[in-house]
Amino acid sequence: MGERTQVRSGIACAGNWIVDRVKLIDRLPRTGMLGNIISEAPGTGGSSFNVLADLARLGAGFPLVGVGMIGKDIAGDYVRKICRDLRIDSRAVLRTDKAATSYTDVMTDAGTGERTFYHCRGANALFGPEHVPVVRLKCRIFHLGYLLLLDRMDGPDRKFGTVAARLLERVRAAGIKTSVDVVSEESDRFCRIVPSALRHTDYLILNEIEAGRTTGIKVRKSSGRLDVRALERSIDALHEFGDMEMVCVHMPEGACVRFRDGRRLARGALDLPKGYIAGTVGAGDAFCAGMLYGLHEGWDAGECLKLGACAAAACLRHPSATEGVGALRAVLKLSEKYPEKPAPLA
Repeated sequence: MGERTQVRSGIACAGNWIVDRVKLIDRLPRTGMLGNIISEAPGTGGSSFNVLADLARLGAGFPLVGVGMIGKDIAGDYVRKICRDLRIDSRAVLRTDKAATSYTDVMTDAGTGERTFYHCRGANALFGPEHVPVVRLKCRIFHLGYLLLLDRMDGPDRKFGTVAARLLERVRAAGIKTSVDVVSEESDRFCRIVPSALRHTDYLILNEIEAGRTTGIKVRKSSGRLDVRALERSIDALHEFGDMEMVCVHMPEGACVRFRDGRRLARGALDLPKGYIAGTVGAGDAFCAGMLYGLHEGWDAGECLKLGACAAAACLRHPSATEGVGALRAVLKLSEKYPEKPAPLA
């Protein structure tokens, strides 16, 4: 049976492997002012690590495979231990002595849940297409993230635009569905780097700010309120970059999906009570994990969005990126406990 016709199962996540140093602080201080650290703990970080950890915590009954680069250090040992504990296949998470394992200091305000990140790229900057064992992958979905935070993958390619785009084309040619996520950053690089990859993407899952910056359409008004019409235009513009099966844009208000044939669907986020949110780091990755779980299992879009919203809500109850996420049934029950906000698009 050939590569393109074999029965595939599982999700492989390639890209950023980061150890978060999660620091809960009493306030995010202004420049020159003091903030006090209440507690500190290591945690998973980065698209690949977070999404796979969330899928494992949800109890995914299909193979979970990690692909990436970490250092030969204590932080790298931590990554491998978490993968063993969660039964994530980490054989393709390679170790190098040329750079330290990537880490991020996550400063989380204990009162508001708002956070600030200080990131060290580390070994992730060395990760390239030659480290992805495409011919050995037996997964159904290949998720790459984050674009804009993978130095070599974001590099130029004469034919495909970026190195990531060339890799995604190769993965697609092997009969694997491709999924992409983007990091949120203050820059003008979105429109230069992201579109090339979207030409070889099946599922695009990103937040409203990343969608707006990629398309050049401002999706929030100066008041901070969502501009619904602008969001619709941005989603349509994303589809114009490539022949994607689905574009999903998530935000605090909820999430919207548009399919290749123009069909749209939106659901609101769960309306969580005051004091519920312990930290917002990892919520976007939890939403992505929920969506990918449903897509892998062939669920309809409404159920995928529901699981994404519930996984994000579960994540929010813990200051780390993934430890708030639990078993699938318990996570879905959050939708019975908390009402759904109005959908961001009618």
